[in-house]
This record gives sequence, C-alpha cells and structure tokens, in this order.
Amino acid sequence: MVSDLHAGFIINTGDATASDVLGLIERVRKAVLETSGVELELEVKVWGDD
Repeated sequence: MVSDLHAGFIINTGDATASDVLGLIERVRKAVLETSGVELELEVKVWGDD
C-alpha cells in the first residue's frame, strides 16, 4: 500500500513480493503521469530477480 504519511513510501502489509511492489510503483507512476503530466523518477535501485 502507499503510505498515508508519505506518498513516496510503499508499505508491505502482507505477503507482497518484490514484483507486487514494483507493479504498485508502476501503477502509481502511470496514474500521476496521466492525471498531472508529471513523470515521477524511480529512486529505488532494483537488483536481481524476484
């Protein structure tokens, strides 16, 4: 889930995988781009595979 305290934080409240979290990040980035025209830069460094 996206944190209620800071929209830049994703919180795993269950058994989400790294792929689940990355999917959520992409959904948020797409929604922001579509609604505001702002392209969010990914600050997370992804290493390896899920």
